[in-house]
Amino acid sequence: MIKFSIITVTYNAASVFMRTAMSVMEQDYPFVEHIIIDGASSDGTAELAEEYKTKSDKSGNKHQVIIVSEPDKGLYDAMNKGRMKATGDYVCFMNAGDYFPNIDILSKISTSMKLEKTNETGEPLPAVLYGDTDLVDNKGNFLRRRRLTPPEHLTWRDFKHGMLVCHQAFYARTDLAKKTPYDLQYRFSADVDWCIRIMKEAEREALAIVNVHDTIANYQIEGQSTINHRASLLERFSIMRKHYGLLSTILMHIWFVIRAIIK
Repeated sequence: MIKFSIITVTYNAASVFMRTAMSVMEQDYPFVEHIIIDGASSDGTAELAEEYKTKSDKSGNKHQVIIVSEPDKGLYDAMNKGRMKATGDYVCFMNAGDYFPNIDILSKISTSMKLEKTNETGEPLPAVLYGDTDLVDNKGNFLRRRRLTPPEHLTWRDFKHGMLVCHQAFYARTDLAKKTPYDLQYRFSADVDWCIRIMKEAEREALAIVNVHDTIANYQIEGQSTINHRASLLERFSIMRKHYGLLSTILMHIWFVIRAIIK
């Protein structure tokens, strides 16, 4: 059976952690591993995580909850710790404040993509599963659909036009995730670089990248990349230059400016 590793990175996130945790616990799909990587929070987040683990263990949902609370070197260092602990077939990063829109998201992904049948017949599982994202505020209230929408057929070249798939709606096959670490030179946009590199690896190995045709994540927009917007944009320019070349990156950014003006 297909197993999902949901990784939640936290640091002093007591006000929003349980929203994320409960959305994982309430998933009706039984083969779930929830890995919580806490950066030695001082606001009670780690204690809430332990309470959540107790609730999940008693719920009968068969989920496994794993908690690590220790100092780290930042968000992406914590994500690197999480991906290396994953034992599922796919990893998904659902950080504190983000949550699943419905209790049957993982069941839908597994059945609609026929992942169980693919696994049983020995066919290679898709490298990436991806879907749509809704944006929510820091109280979890719906704001709007994410402006950038996933294309029907996604490749690494598509991210030249922006991050068309939200990190939380990007499920990477665990074996690919484990050999593709987040680059810690990027403080705010290493997820963009990581997704591109995962898709490049998928192309090298001739593996499918599949649209699940559903909204599979609610993303809290008040994250670090939002707070540090300018620094994040500079990092994204550097990432795009690395993967697509300087001229192409400059031309795309000119188009981004024109698009913003004419809207």
